[in-house]
Amino acid sequence: MANSRYEYVRQFESDDRLLPSTWLVVRIDGQGFTKFTAKHGFEKPNDIRALHLMNRAAMTVVEHMTDIVIAYGQSDEYSFVFSKDTQAFDRRASKLTTLLVSQFTSAYVFYWHEHFPDTELLFPPAFDSRVVMYPSERIMRDYLCWRQADCHINNMYNTCFWTLVQRGGLTEKEAERRLRGTLSRDKNELLFSEYGINYNAIENIFKKGSVVIRDRELIDVVDTVGKTSKRSRGVVRTLHCDIIKDAFWASHPEILRGKLTRAQRKEERSRQRGIELAAEASTATTTSEDLKR
Repeated sequence: MANSRYEYVRQFESDDRLLPSTWLVVRIDGQGFTKFTAKHGFEKPNDIRALHLMNRAAMTVVEHMTDIVIAYGQSDEYSFVFSKDTQAFDRRASKLTTLLVSQFTSAYVFYWHEHFPDTELLFPPAFDSRVVMYPSERIMRDYLCWRQADCHINNMYNTCFWTLVQRGGLTEKEAERRLRGTLSRDKNELLFSEYGINYNAIENIFKKGSVVIRDRELIDVVDTVGKTSKRSRGVVRTLHCDIIKDAFWASHPEILRGKLTRAQRKEERSRQRGIELAAEASTATTTSEDLKR
């Protein structure tokens, strides 16, 4: 930036750097999505196209912002968790929130016609964002548990509500009164006894939401002489699973471990190479057995 006599105005900028060694969670929420979903004919209680579009936008963000270790989404919201040792944008709150929400929104618009090929985008969607610091792994995990529990509660209510309206012939006010004061077991009983719906059989994307993580996959690589070998590459995946129980975290320890040291990176490369060689050996064995047949 060029020096000039006007540069003094920078003194009025506030320092919004977030506390070090804390987990940073940026949550985005759809603004005015009741109107947006109605105008664009979203299906009730869940529109699988809309959820896949949200997931595609979230994956775009995770692919571009490499310090995000996990993201969780449901309905019209998504939460992105940054590693506690991230130095992205000098940990400035304004930079993190504005860049993330703008990238998410632009991806949502960019991929709209992939998921709604027959629906014109009538007006631009809008999302807001905020960032929260969590001081410990346990509290950060509890935040994600809260969002997944919220997903289950909201989905069960909405499933009952729209079943009463669409199949039971009730008005929205009547359905609201019917469900007032009911517990989870009451809603389960209503769905099953009156409409034959087993809530447990409903797709996990609706009940548990979506989890975006970084993973690895094996691919075939052909060299210049035509020899095929296995190589491991990083990918971004979307899962629909329970993140409240410890099993998920035990299966994905890389989410919580932070940045690797040089020695750990070397060990990880060695481990990945071992996986590649084992896959190559397995492929060679299978090919040999097929030739014998």
